[in-house]
Amino acid sequence: MERIKTVGDLLAELECYDLDTPIRLASQPGWPFEYTLGGVALTPDDAEHNGTTSTDEPVVWIGEGRQVGYLPGIAANALGWSQ
Repeated sequence: MERIKTVGDLLAELECYDLDTPIRLASQPGWPFEYTLGGVALTPDDAEHNGTTSTDEPVVWIGEGRQVGYLPGIAANALGWSQ
């Protein structure tokens, strides 16, 4: 099982990259696609509290943006998804 990452873990992993480097989300290792990133929100702080159930603890959510296309083979390889 993959270890749950925190904001600090993500920032530490990204600090070695140029700040102008585009970010993509890779999804579905068996049929991989790439997506842009959508919005970022923190629950429960960013929620409108209109009767929805709160998360047990604060959680940062990164939304999926638009689908760019199939994930390039080199990216699948870098993620360890190559078959």
